[in-house]
Amino acid sequence: MQTQYFRDLPLSVQVMKGIEEFGFDNLFPIQAQAIIPLLEGKDVIGQAQTGTGKTAAFGIPMIERIDPHVKRVQGLVLVPTRELAVQIAEHIGRLGKYAGLKVLPVYGGEAIGKQIHALKDGAQIVVGTPGRIIDLLERCILNLASTKVVVLDEADRMLDMGFIDDIEYILSKVPSNRQTSLFSATIDQSVMKICSRYMRNPNKILVNKDEIALTQMNQYYMVVNPHNKFEVLCNILGENHIERAIIFCKTRRGTDILTNMLRDNGYDAKALHAGFTQSQRDFVIDLFRKRKLKLLVATDVAARGLDIQGITHIVNYDVPLNALVYFHRIGRTARMGGEGTAITLVGYGELTEINNIKALTNTIIEEIT
Repeated sequence: MQTQYFRDLPLSVQVMKGIEEFGFDNLFPIQAQAIIPLLEGKDVIGQAQTGTGKTAAFGIPMIERIDPHVKRVQGLVLVPTRELAVQIAEHIGRLGKYAGLKVLPVYGGEAIGKQIHALKDGAQIVVGTPGRIIDLLERCILNLASTKVVVLDEADRMLDMGFIDDIEYILSKVPSNRQTSLFSATIDQSVMKICSRYMRNPNKILVNKDEIALTQMNQYYMVVNPHNKFEVLCNILGENHIERAIIFCKTRRGTDILTNMLRDNGYDAKALHAGFTQSQRDFVIDLFRKRKLKLLVATDVAARGLDIQGITHIVNYDVPLNALVYFHRIGRTARMGGEGTAITLVGYGELTEINNIKALTNTIIEEIT
């Protein structure tokens, strides 16, 4: 029978103290299946979306397997974005608060000097983006010779962003007898190629495609005249007493236009897309995280890796062309077991896309008028 509670796992007192302080009690499915094999030193492939507890699933065994008395890098987590590096480092840092470990995020878009200084001070776990990790390796600042645990998080996204050569270079700098785990929302051929090349008899923890949507989500869609979409959106915002929502659009231009229309109608909204500088993106995300902004209008740049508690609603103003993107989008709400609502506005030309999404899940996406 599968373990249900953290207290039933063979964890140290220090780690349990961090877990209890975090407020964790019940294990999420990915945690129940991944933690034991990772504690045993086995390689693991885990299919899991952000928001299903996977950071704790790989972070807790990593903390347990690292020697706090050795001031060298023993754990490495590779992630696709700066935001994810910061979030995961903070998460692992809190879980390992009483284990005497130092966790350091490293990423581009920030002066490298500060990160070099922090590395020289000693860190046992580094969470970073591939480009910055390579920069630090080439400067001989980062040494991975003592690394015994490597995690590739959001592997599918890293491959989509063209990081395959970077990942291979970094893995060549880590001892071959390391433990490797890989977590990905989708497990396709390119992800499996990495697994077969760099992992040894991995335990596979794969969700059925019918379980891909988070079951605590309330999912709805409305078929609307494309010319009336904005009016319908305003009705939804008014009738649902929405506290904090992300509204997704397909394009940067569409995001900017919709944001301006919302602001012109008195709504507290800001845009987020890849056309912003890193500091502009950080500013908007920080406002939203601190509840100083009600509506975030975003392209799919924000659909992955954005871990913000308390988002009550996701509105898909445009239906994504790729059905899997829908599940990445709605994963921004219903975080860590909470409830959330996703509403998708389907123009007449988007019926094929919504049917493709419905075919991928057994959870009900209810049509409303």
